[in-house]
Order: sequence, then C-alpha cells, then structure tokens
Amino acid sequence: MSLDKILSIGGKPGLYKLIAQTRGGFVAESLIDNKRISVSVQNNISILSEIAIYTLAEEVPLKQVLERIKKKENGEQASVKPKDSKDKLEEYFFDVLPDYDEDRVYASDIKKVVQWYNLLQKHDMLDFSDSEEESDTTTSDEEE
Repeated sequence: MSLDKILSIGGKPGLYKLIAQTRGGFVAESLIDNKRISVSVQNNISILSEIAIYTLAEEVPLKQVLERIKKKENGEQASVKPKDSKDKLEEYFFDVLPDYDEDRVYASDIKKVVQWYNLLQKHDMLDFSDSEEESDTTTSDEEE
C-alpha cells in the first residue's frame, strides 16, 4: 500500500487511512481501532508520503527510512520500543540511518517513526513495491 493514503492527524494517536473526501475535509479510519472519524481541513494533517527525515546531506523520504527498518528487522516489529530511553532510540536510529541530523531529528521524532513502523507492520502495509511499479508505468507511458 502507498503512503499517499496514510495520515497522521495532530492531537490524535496513531495513523489513519484516508477513506473518502468530503466538502469540508475527509473521512479517515484509525489503524488502531478501525473507528472512522470526520476530519476538517483545519486539523494539522500530515500525509506520510510527504514526510522526510533530515540527514547531514539531504532529506530522506519516510518511505526509505521505513524500508530500512523493515530490512533491519527482517519484516518483524522494531526491536526497540517507543518508550525506551532517548539514548537507546538514538542508537537504534543511527543503525537505520547513520547520517541522520542529530540536531534536527529529536528523540520524539524517532519515537514516532518507530510507532508508525510498528503500526504499519502490524497491518501489513509496508510493501511499497506496488506503488513503485505504478510510478514506473506512469513514467514509461509519458515517454512514449
């Protein structure tokens, strides 16, 4: 599944799947308890596909970070818990993304990435290969 339809809503725990668009916002379904909520455009909403992690050289898309965690964990839940110490979280993230910018990526950000990874892994939403194929076919169609 693509991260284009997965949302983080400010003030609400977990992640949400975009279900439908309405006039004043949209309907989203929680990945935690499957409850649907109506979200207005005034809410602070982040689409996971648009989030990136700062490194010393560039910004790395969240999708690549999640893929690196998946590879490190062999597709299982993260070996570090979101409630672990700041040092343990930073050490884990350093293994995943060695050149992440320690001044701009806080322990709370790492905690969120680990929580999101675990939630997406639990719902088997970490297979991004189909979204890559879609963008590849779009590119080849445009070239012809």
